[in-house]
Amino acid sequence: MNFLSNSNTVHVEVRLHRCEQRMQTLQAEIEPQLDAYLKSLKTLRWNLAFDASTHIPAIQSILLEKDNGENGIVKLDNRLKFRYHYYMTQRPELRSGGGFFDGEGDVNADDLDSVISANHVLLPASEFVGLWDNLIYEEGLKEKLLKFALSALSFSQHNVDSNVIACNRLLLLHGPPGTGKTSLCKALAQKLAVRTQKMYAYTHLVEINSHSLFSKWFSESGKLVARLFGKIGELVADKNNLVCVLIDEVESLAYQRSAMSSNEPRDAMRVVNAVLTQLDDIKACSNVLILATSNLAHSIDLAFLDRADIRQYIGLPAISAIVSIYKSMLTELMARGIVQTEPLEKGQEDSEDLISSLAERSVGLSGRTLRKLPLLAHAQHTSRDLFEVDQKITLSDFLDAMLLSLEQLLAEKRHLKLETYTQEMA
Repeated sequence: MNFLSNSNTVHVEVRLHRCEQRMQTLQAEIEPQLDAYLKSLKTLRWNLAFDASTHIPAIQSILLEKDNGENGIVKLDNRLKFRYHYYMTQRPELRSGGGFFDGEGDVNADDLDSVISANHVLLPASEFVGLWDNLIYEEGLKEKLLKFALSALSFSQHNVDSNVIACNRLLLLHGPPGTGKTSLCKALAQKLAVRTQKMYAYTHLVEINSHSLFSKWFSESGKLVARLFGKIGELVADKNNLVCVLIDEVESLAYQRSAMSSNEPRDAMRVVNAVLTQLDDIKACSNVLILATSNLAHSIDLAFLDRADIRQYIGLPAISAIVSIYKSMLTELMARGIVQTEPLEKGQEDSEDLISSLAERSVGLSGRTLRKLPLLAHAQHTSRDLFEVDQKITLSDFLDAMLLSLEQLLAEKRHLKLETYTQEMA
């Protein structure tokens, strides 16, 4: 199993139109044409998805990516080696299994306890296409996580003794809210589905709804955790499956036991014990990866933290990342015909200065907040009283509108802080 590659490898992720032909047959037909097409280009732009359907109709889009996350335009040379990954997104009827476990069969189940405990999605899924590329972090962060996941799976496939070399295949992302931790986990699972298709026929994403695993019935919560992991175990039992388990806000299930007071429900401690037991059991399976997120890492039980192979902090975006986020959003608005198409590259002094000024004022905001600004700017500060689809806004006017919306948002944030402080002092 050769997941890993060297610095001269260019990963080419080829998204195909859905059809009834076998993947191997399509690959044999397409690869010589695609290889010739790429080698005919004088330059390549890394981390760029583009449409190749005009050259090869079976292809919906392709994405070029280097292991080190290198950006920019690079000249082709003979040292580069293309590594192809072909995939089709799953059919809608197969893509989402909806409720993975909803309390069915629970003797004490009622309307409150029969909520969905986990969502099940078969990957690659069309709703996650492009998610990895649009998440902007410090350079190399995404590549670090991807390489860890591939290395952990490689160790498992080679039956490395976990008693000799610790490998729990547990990745924890922690940091403030709104920094894209959950989205990054989903994007990572999608990326693994594409990169490991030669080893696993199917990739499943099971997203656990942590809050649903607490029952009003005494001692029942631990049993719900065990039953859910039993369902996951049924997927893991098939070695053709790669199963990515996402535990969002993991502090809900793995709250620090040493911090629990005597007044805490004993069921909360049983849940932590059950989660740790299930994680220890499932790590014996080579085809499962646990992805966890937390906004409150200091509240997580030390035994869970100790099991995590990687504890990656995901912080608020730095100014360079903010600039990239703003440019990606403006590019999308131009592509959709809302803002007039104008260049955003360096050298365009007016737009560059406006974007830089906007980014400087935005330091300290989360990515989630930043991505709301274009809609707020359009709704609050443009002069569009009518639904005029063909009317486009100039880039400078829209950037001015975004700056006004940002100032209003910052004022609201200061007001909320003052209000919270006043309530705490009362």
